[in-house]
Amino acid sequence: MSFCSFLGGEVFKDHFQPGIYICAKCGHELFSSRSKYEHSSPWPAFTETVHQDSVAKRPERPGALKVSCGKCGNGLGHEFLNDGPKRGQSRF
Repeated sequence: MSFCSFLGGEVFKDHFQPGIYICAKCGHELFSSRSKYEHSSPWPAFTETVHQDSVAKRPERPGALKVSCGKCGNGLGHEFLNDGPKRGQSRF
């Protein structure tokens, strides 16, 4: 599986088969299907990364961090702080 950008029809939004989501550019492991959950956004939603170095983060605005691949720097979107399915969890 690879992480894709939204082009009007995100194929992994409703995909819940077991597996690892990887960077579409370099193949670096990003997220596990175990941390994936249903969310109202048009993109797949995850609570955590597979490895501590799976992604790089930088502040973008209050409550949101810009997220990129931890290996190649490919842009992946955002981490929304305290917006996960449980109190205190983030949403990627």
